[in-house]
Amino acid sequence: MDNTSIQIAHTILNQIKILDRYALMAWGAKRFISLPESKGVQGGVQFKVNGLTFKNWVRVELTWLDVYNVTFINTRGEVVKQFDDVYCDMLVDIIDWVENKHAA
Repeated sequence: MDNTSIQIAHTILNQIKILDRYALMAWGAKRFISLPESKGVQGGVQFKVNGLTFKNWVRVELTWLDVYNVTFINTRGEVVKQFDDVYCDMLVDIIDWVENKHAA
């Protein structure tokens, strides 16, 4: 994994912490993985959550248009819900909404 991918992952996590410093802890976030650059994204971060109702993977990817795609993935690796073109100030609200509204 190159340094840029790790830096993007850290930036995303820091943005979440700035919006709500307790969010990652409240979601039971763990097993953080930085995601590599690809054709559609500059990089991102994926982590496991153990919230009240959603207990699977969340993937946050930074697109080349400087917005995020947020994907919720179940234990079988299937996409449960996806939000595209998310701004950084919306990250906590979107993850909170899915965590509270959708059981997987």
